[in-house]
Amino acid sequence: MKGKTNFSLIIHKIENWTAVRSIRNGLVHIIPIIIIGAFSLILQTFPITAYQNAIKTFLNGYFLEFLSVVNKATLGVLSVYMTYSISRAYMRIKAESGMVTGGAVLASLVSFFILAGAYLSDFKIDYLGPKSMFLAIITGLGASWLYRRLYIFGQQRKKAQFLVGDNRDFNKMISTLFPIAVVVLTFALANTVVTGIFHVGCFRELIIKAFNKLFSYIGSGFGKGFFFVFLSSILWFFGIHGSDTLENVMQTYFTPNLAANQAAVASGGAASNILTKQFFDCFVLMGGCGATICLLITILIFSKNRSRKTLGLTAAFPMIFNINELMVFGLPIIFNPIMLIPFLAVPLVCYSISYGAIASGLVPMITHEVEWTTPILLGGYTATGSIAGSILQLVNVVVGVLIYLPFVRILDKRSAESAKNNFETFMKFYKENEQDLATVKITELGNIYGDYAKDLCNDIRYGLSKNVVLAYQPQYNYEGNCIGAEALLRYEHPIIGLLYPPLVIKLAEEGEFLAELEEKVLAKAIEDRPKVLEKFGEGIKISVNVTGLTVVTERYINYCRSLNEKDSFAGKNMCIEVTEQAAVSFDDHTLSALRALHDMGLLLAIDDFSMGQTSIHYLKDNMFDIIKLDGSIVGGVCTNDATRDIISSIVQLADSLNLMVLAEYVDSEEKKEALHNIGCDNYQGWLYSPAVFLDSKE
Repeated sequence: MKGKTNFSLIIHKIENWTAVRSIRNGLVHIIPIIIIGAFSLILQTFPITAYQNAIKTFLNGYFLEFLSVVNKATLGVLSVYMTYSISRAYMRIKAESGMVTGGAVLASLVSFFILAGAYLSDFKIDYLGPKSMFLAIITGLGASWLYRRLYIFGQQRKKAQFLVGDNRDFNKMISTLFPIAVVVLTFALANTVVTGIFHVGCFRELIIKAFNKLFSYIGSGFGKGFFFVFLSSILWFFGIHGSDTLENVMQTYFTPNLAANQAAVASGGAASNILTKQFFDCFVLMGGCGATICLLITILIFSKNRSRKTLGLTAAFPMIFNINELMVFGLPIIFNPIMLIPFLAVPLVCYSISYGAIASGLVPMITHEVEWTTPILLGGYTATGSIAGSILQLVNVVVGVLIYLPFVRILDKRSAESAKNNFETFMKFYKENEQDLATVKITELGNIYGDYAKDLCNDIRYGLSKNVVLAYQPQYNYEGNCIGAEALLRYEHPIIGLLYPPLVIKLAEEGEFLAELEEKVLAKAIEDRPKVLEKFGEGIKISVNVTGLTVVTERYINYCRSLNEKDSFAGKNMCIEVTEQAAVSFDDHTLSALRALHDMGLLLAIDDFSMGQTSIHYLKDNMFDIIKLDGSIVGGVCTNDATRDIISSIVQLADSLNLMVLAEYVDSEEKKEALHNIGCDNYQGWLYSPAVFLDSKE
C-alpha cells in the first residue's frame, strides 16, 4: 500500500511539473491545427489507386493543390505553432500579475528560428514542421523561463520601463524590450558557439548529425532497428516527433533496403533486407508511434471512461491512416508515467515478433512500396505480397492490446478517483450556494465549477438511456394500509454513483433535455409497475413527478399518447404529480394539456400544494384528483395553530371537491396524529419508509 501511495505521489508530482504542464497544455491548444492538417494529409494520400488518379485530375488538380496548401500551412509549420503555444502555456502558469506575457512568445519564436537555421541560404520550409519539435520545446520553455526572470529583474530595478508618449499598450511593449533582447542574444550566442565548435550550420543540424553518428556505432541487423524503435518512442514520449526527428537516420540506414530487395528479386535473386521503411510503417508503427492502433482498440472495447472513449472515437479515423497526434496529445501519452511502459513495450514487442516472423520465412520479405498512411491488413498484404503480412499485423495488434489493457484500466481507475474527488468539491460548492444558484446557470459560470457542471451535464445526457433508476417511497392511510408509491428520480453515474436529484433536474434543464429525462422517468415507472405492485400491494397508485414546465408541452402530451396507444393507462392508477411551484401560468393551454392527460386515464396530483393563488386556480376546473400538502406546511402542524388552520381549510376544500389529501414529510407519530385530528388521513414520509429501490429487502 505504501509503495502504491509513493508511486501515485511520484506520478502526481511529474504531472504537475511546470514544464510538463506547459508542454501538455501547449500541445492540446494546437490540436485543431493538427486535426485540420491530418485530414488534409489523409485526403492527399488516401491509398487507393483509383482515388489517387481521380484526385489528380479533379478540378484540374486545383483541389489537390488546395489540400497541399492546407497541409503545409498546418503540419508543415507545426513546430512554429508549438513554440508559440508552449510559451503561452508556460506564461499562463508562471506569469505574475501585470506581466506582459506576449513578450515571452515573441522571444521564443525568434529564438526558435535562430536554432532552426532560418538565416541559412539552404533553409527549407519543412524544417519548421514536426522535424523541429525538439527545438520548439527547448525554445518554448527555455526562452519563456529566461524572459520571465529578466522581466522581473528589470521591473524590480525600473530599468526596463520607458515611457514614450501616452499610449499605454505601446509603453507595455517597450517594457519588454530588455528581456526580449537579452533572450534573443543569449540563444543567438549559444547557436554561434555550437556552430563554431561542431562545424554545423545551426543547432538543428547538430541534432541531426548527433543521431546519425549515434546509429553509426550500432551494427546492422536486429539491434539497429530495435534501438531505432526504442529511441523514436522515447522522443515521442517527451513530446518530440520521433519519426521525423530520426528521418535522416531512416533515409540513411533503412529506406535504401527496399530498392536493394527489389533489385535482387528483379535479377532473379532473393530479397535479404528485413529492415525497410515499410517494415516499420506496416508492422511497428501501426496507428502511428507506439503502435497506438492497439491502444485505440483497447480503449474502445475495454475502457469504461466516457471521455476516453469519446477521444478514441474522435481519433479513430486518422489513426486508421497511422496519424495519431490526437491520441498522443489528447490522452495524453506524452509525459504520462503510466503510459511509458506500454508505449515503449508494444512497438518493441511488435518489432521483435515481426523481425522473427520474416527472418524465419513465415512472412515473405518486403518488396513492395507502401504509403505510410496505408491502413493495417491492407498495408501488410501490399508490402509482402502475401496474406501472411496481414496475419502478422493482426497478431501484433492482439499482443499490443493485451499489453495496453492493464495500463488503460489503471488510467480508468485514476480517472474514477479524480472524478470522485472533483465531484465532492463541486457538491460542497453547490450545496453551500444552492439557493443563490437557483436562478443562475451553473454551466455558464466562468470558473472551475462551471467547467465541471458542463462535463457532468454531458455525462447525464449521455447516460439517460441506461443510468436513470427509480426509488419508490410508499404512501399509507391512517389505518396503515399502503395506498400508493411515489417514483423518485435517481441517476446512477457510472463512476461517481448516485447524484443529488435536484442537481440532475437543474442540469437537465440547463442542458435542454429535461423533457427527455422526465419522459424516461415515466417510461421507467411503467416498466417497473409489476414489480412495484408485487412489493407494495395490488391496486395501489404509482405517482411520477413532472415539472410544470414539461407537463404542458405538446411533446410530453404526444409522448403520453404514444404510451397510451401501446398500453392504455385506464385502470392502472398511474398518477402524474405536477410540481406546483414550477408550474407555468394557468391558462387555456395549460387546461387543455392537463385535460388531455386526464382523458387518457392518468390521475393528476398537485405536488407541494399551498393556499397560494396558483394552487386555488388548479382546483377551480376540477382537473385534479389528489392534493399533496407542501412539506413546509406539514412541518409546523404540531407547533403552529395557523398551520393547522390552513391544513384544515385545505382538507375541507378537498372534501367538498371529492379530492384526496396526502401529507408529505410525515416522520413521527406526533405529526401523523396531529394531521389525523384535522382530517388528513393519508401520509408519506420516513415514519413509514424512506424511498427504496425495488431490489431492496426493506
